Amino acid sequence: MRRISKLTRVAVGVASLALAATACGGTSSDNGDSGGAKEDLGLAIAYDIGGKGDQSFNDAAYAGLTKAEDEYGYKTADVEPTEGETDADKEQRLASLARQGYNPVIGVGFAYGPAMKAVAAKYPDTTFGIVDSVVEGDNVASLVFAEEQASYLAGVAAAKATKTKTVGFVGGVDIPLIHKFQAGFEQGVEETDPGVKVIPQYLTQTAEEGGFSSPDKGKAAAEGQIEKKADVVYQAAGLSGQGVIEAAAKAKVWAIGVDSDQYQQEALAAYKDYILTSALKDVGGAVYALAKSVHDDKPLTGTQVFDLKVNGVGLSESNPKMAEVPGLTDAVAKAKEGITDGSIKVKTE
Repeated sequence: MRRISKLTRVAVGVASLALAATACGGTSSDNGDSGGAKEDLGLAIAYDIGGKGDQSFNDAAYAGLTKAEDEYGYKTADVEPTEGETDADKEQRLASLARQGYNPVIGVGFAYGPAMKAVAAKYPDTTFGIVDSVVEGDNVASLVFAEEQASYLAGVAAAKATKTKTVGFVGGVDIPLIHKFQAGFEQGVEETDPGVKVIPQYLTQTAEEGGFSSPDKGKAAAEGQIEKKADVVYQAAGLSGQGVIEAAAKAKVWAIGVDSDQYQQEALAAYKDYILTSALKDVGGAVYALAKSVHDDKPLTGTQVFDLKVNGVGLSESNPKMAEVPGLTDAVAKAKEGITDGSIKVKTE
């Protein structure tokens, strides 16, 4: 039977931690022998499509890594993906990190699922983690989130902020994970103001087509929605979301960020006045929580659920202009209360 557990309360807003100025050294080479680890090292993460610098999903994971590195003073590694890579490439990357002695080893993104399942069985003394997927294994922690809850709050904010009664949703790839973002957002809009129309659009059908890594695709999609009178656009598109935010700022309409507090991201500073809020997903908190559990010799395993109750998801409040939108703050607070007390059931499809 799959083990389901709830983490104790994690730090609020870890996704908004300041990113370290320099990258930690990592390698995806597979030149170690199979005789075991050379030394006892710390946390290693392998990035998803888009890599570090996406100002969103991967950067949130990196924030968790730097927090663990600063607190425990050990060596860490963060490894970039390669274009067009296979499951075998991912498997080799994870195996190399485990063989070098990194513990835990975390795959950032559901795409690591098959590789994680294969590698974890070969390195039973290493704790593995995977973000956004469930992988069975005695030494695997599956770090999953209630993205639909944060997206519901984003929908409430969008419905309160729109003046044209039209808002947009841009999903990176047409997959079940991103359907959760869309479902929550549309429900939040509908239950706040049934008169508001949502225009949904996905950039690609598969990740290999660049749905999470192509800002130009995100920009074009947002421009199309804005032409149809959308004056708030919510994106769940990884690196591609930067293009959505750029298009919104150029048109002087609202963008809603995702995963990290994108209002706070230095690389997006030129557009921050048009980033109303962000649907937070505390990937950094999850990464740090797993690292801490291993450091404390009490490694987490099984499915770890990060939802609104444990501040695993939420809505940022960094932009002071949020308070200027009539009724927005109160509506979001009421929605948070309803979700946490169970009176609001958020859809995932």
